Amino acid sequence: MIPILPPPEAIHQMNEYGRARIPFLFILDFLAQQPVVLRLDEVNAEELLYQFNGLTNTPKKGEAAQPRAQFHKSVLSFEQYSPKFDFVLHQIKRGNSFLVNLSVCTEITTDLDLMTIFNQTKAKYRLWWRDKFVCFSPEIFVQVRGNRVASFPMKGTIDADLPLAQERILADVKEAAEHATIVDLIRNDLSMVAQKVWVERYRFIDKIETNQKTLLQVSSEIAGTMPDNWRETLGDWLFKLLPAGSISGAPKPRTLEIIQEAEGYERGYYTGVAGVFDGENLDSGVLIRFIEKINDRLVFKSGGGLTARSEAQSEYREVIDKVYLPLAHEFTPMY
Repeated sequence: MIPILPPPEAIHQMNEYGRARIPFLFILDFLAQQPVVLRLDEVNAEELLYQFNGLTNTPKKGEAAQPRAQFHKSVLSFEQYSPKFDFVLHQIKRGNSFLVNLSVCTEITTDLDLMTIFNQTKAKYRLWWRDKFVCFSPEIFVQVRGNRVASFPMKGTIDADLPLAQERILADVKEAAEHATIVDLIRNDLSMVAQKVWVERYRFIDKIETNQKTLLQVSSEIAGTMPDNWRETLGDWLFKLLPAGSISGAPKPRTLEIIQEAEGYERGYYTGVAGVFDGENLDSGVLIRFIEKINDRLVFKSGGGLTARSEAQSEYREVIDKVYLPLAHEFTPMY
């Protein structure tokens, strides 16, 4: 059984482990109400598997031929998505938010179990929680190496096979405005915990291979300088940054209320944060690209950022495009 701590206790435990330079794993849900904090030497591989940028508790295995996998998504109809979109856009136009990340649930069917999905996918951050969920996220939350902290928000997705895809996504006025908003939000967030903050790189392109298509995603790098005692206060400052700006919006407090009303479901650990403190440095990712087991059904949770310039059909396509498996072998869609 994986222990879930009250938030104050989790913050205290993270501070203590940081002060003692004890390596630990943390898993924080979207609302930071059900945190998990485990020493790395206490992580039970029968309950939790993680792989964060090469740091993992999974045994090394030789490459083996994998069977063809099947995958089907019961796509939310546009008629079901549209009222959610309209509600959020109304709130934005009333001035209650500048940017809202709206997510939806898509029921999926596959012949792969959650552990097999963990083992056969490729992503910067992979996490498996027995009988609960699997996540294969491409998005960094924060990394701290030495005293340098950096965050890498992703905002903007396009099908790489479209003509001039990179030029189109970078020239898109709505996407540019959304990205600028989130970079400003992350810069402000880091300013609460870092002594100096700057934008290191602005709107660079990452390529993501999926079972369906290749996607281009737009990211930026915001960096800062942490105080010398950041390890001793690790829990305090990390919780200050929650929830991640890229999957909530701005301003955060009112936007969170809009999200809960529009979505009509509990995100749980989806869009939360997970990472590892290795005794010296910290690496963490945002829990997106997320499949949850709910009453013996598999639900894929995905979302996208909405601004006043958003267009419903385009946002709907982006949400559906994000329902994928980044598998390393052959794949058979189910129709």
